[in-house]
Amino acid sequence: MLTAVLLFSLPLWGKVHAVAPAGDGEATADAGEQPDALGASSRGGHVPLATALRIPGVLLILAAFFAYCGLESTAILWASTYLVDGRGVEVATAAAFASLFVLGITAGRFLAGVVADRIGDKALIRGGFVMVGVGALMLALPLETDVVALAGLVVAGLGSAPIYPAIIHSTPVNFGRRNSQAIIGIQMAAAYTGSTLAPPAFGLLSGAVGVEILPYFLAVLVALGLVMSERLNRMAPAGA
Repeated sequence: MLTAVLLFSLPLWGKVHAVAPAGDGEATADAGEQPDALGASSRGGHVPLATALRIPGVLLILAAFFAYCGLESTAILWASTYLVDGRGVEVATAAAFASLFVLGITAGRFLAGVVADRIGDKALIRGGFVMVGVGALMLALPLETDVVALAGLVVAGLGSAPIYPAIIHSTPVNFGRRNSQAIIGIQMAAAYTGSTLAPPAFGLLSGAVGVEILPYFLAVLVALGLVMSERLNRMAPAGA
């Protein structure tokens, strides 16, 4: 039904034109073509896909988004299996704490929304990835008690909370307001690609090695997302 609605709404998209808000410095006639923070053009309307991909920093944020959505969907789908088969946790307990991962994301996004303007997108993304990494480490600790591993899922959920919205929110600052529509669309594609490919990739890997590698699989994705986002931060202005 949703696909049908989208299909029949296609003609409406042709009626949309870029309108700059009043007082926007980018819209002044004598401003000329203004580069944004990463050197991309802020002038004109539709940005073709090939052009958007050539904007400095876009491939970095796509890799970071891919990594984040991959680790989030993998944790959601495989955490309870890891706890039961990898650590011997009771099924009911494992299912409850796997649910707490998602609740951690929900609660964390409310909290992140309160402090987002004071902390900034860079710090939210960096802190989020670091917190997920701490949660993955807690999952991996070979302790006799599983309390730390269970708490690690909650920590990872809270850390995951600000990453997705902060990446989207920082797009106009990083790449220019005029480029944002095209780049956010590409980011969504990277996000869904990560969500689609990472869980079955882990399934294949765990079938060969064992489900115990889940924390290390998540840690690799955390490292990828953190490194790519930090590389982008070095290109963007300090206030981004």
